[in-house]
Amino acid sequence: MRKSGYNRIKAVEYAAKWTYSRNPKYYNFDGLGGDCTNFISQAIFAGCGVMNYTPIWGWYYIDIKNRAPSWTAVKYLYEFLTKNGNEGPYACPAKKSELEIADLVQLKRGRHFTHSLIITKIEGDRLFIASHSYDSFDNPLSNYIYDDIRYLHILGSRKI
Repeated sequence: MRKSGYNRIKAVEYAAKWTYSRNPKYYNFDGLGGDCTNFISQAIFAGCGVMNYTPIWGWYYIDIKNRAPSWTAVKYLYEFLTKNGNEGPYACPAKKSELEIADLVQLKRGRHFTHSLIITKIEGDRLFIASHSYDSFDNPLSNYIYDDIRYLHILGSRKI
């Protein structure tokens, strides 16, 4: 297995292109609880080009009926990225000061983390994000209301 990079520019360019529309290659989950993590997974894939096709525990999308839970669910994306030792992208929990563009933010409302966003710009200590479900690009993170927040720094990806 070889390590490959994560092209942060490509991930943010993907987010810019598809924030206010939907890529027809992927199902739109807006009517099924939200499209945020599906959109973030697409952007990550644009930046790394590698999926992990491990049944159940991988990170992949073939179609609406053939995808990993981590592709579309906030909790499972976090678990996949932070525990992945095999093919595909991998990440670590991070402090705000350690973040770069195309890293991830997840927001908690109530008892669960329910929203995934991608960082599009950093100005000083201000983060700007893109998201689906609440479609926005270069939106200040400070505009969001949440009970807790966690950050993920994408370290790269691996390919067999």
